[in-house]
Amino acid sequence: MLPSRRIVPDCPGWVISLQNSIPAIPDGDIMNKKVGVKFKPSGKIYDFDCGAFVLSPGDHVIVETEQGLGFGTVTVAPEEFKSKSSDRPLKKVHRMANEKDFRRRHKNVADEKRAHTYCIKCIKDLGLKMNLFSVEKSFDGNKYTFFFTSEGRVDFRQLVKMLVKHLSARIEMRQVGIRNQAKMCGGIGRCGRELCCAAFLDKFEPVSIRMAKEQSLSLNPTKISGQCGRLMCCLTYEYKTYQQLKKKLPKIGKTVRTVNGKGKVVRHNAICKRITVRLEGGMEFETSVNQLIKD
Repeated sequence: MLPSRRIVPDCPGWVISLQNSIPAIPDGDIMNKKVGVKFKPSGKIYDFDCGAFVLSPGDHVIVETEQGLGFGTVTVAPEEFKSKSSDRPLKKVHRMANEKDFRRRHKNVADEKRAHTYCIKCIKDLGLKMNLFSVEKSFDGNKYTFFFTSEGRVDFRQLVKMLVKHLSARIEMRQVGIRNQAKMCGGIGRCGRELCCAAFLDKFEPVSIRMAKEQSLSLNPTKISGQCGRLMCCLTYEYKTYQQLKKKLPKIGKTVRTVNGKGKVVRHNAICKRITVRLEGGMEFETSVNQLIKD
């Protein structure tokens, strides 16, 4: 890009060259604005092209989705992003939600409760082994989605026929895992705070009993299990930190020399960088790794 030129009026003969400070956008790239939208309080955040709309977190919007128009809440403020012509375009924010949209949303919530009650009755009448815990109605009202858990496969064909006849809408039965049920229903954990999966987790990471052992936690299932009955997701938060800290400590079972004599390491206190040593006489005491006598 060629620099622009400007003549200074008060200084005849002076010419100043000004380089354009606006960076050039590479060919094929397009600058747009995207915004993060949630459809449920504990749901995933989806990106939408907000176009010329001026939005802030907390605003309610109507957006375009694969199933039609949807009612969502802005959770991430608009920001510019660069997209290539070959990228799949983002769905667009259709418009700001109005009073009519709020009334429709409230009606859908009431219809969901009635559909849930009727479906529970049908499940009991048919003797199906399934646990229905949530019902969602699409914003346009053409579809109901029923979420349930079950230990095995369920033949719900007769149930779907009864629901279609009663609700006069498309029906989808979706079987999910027990952890997804806890995420959708929410609740309070043993720490006294809102469940992590309902508050901020976007996806579930694998959790193993080894993580509890590495952090020297009780292996009592009632103390390390969450509301869903599975190992608590928070066991993963500090797992890597404990791994790094324990690399600097002598392994459990190793013989070390202390000011009180030789003994074996029986426990770690990784956070405080201390270990518990059992002496040959059977006495145990805690000491800092800095106080060990090196050979």
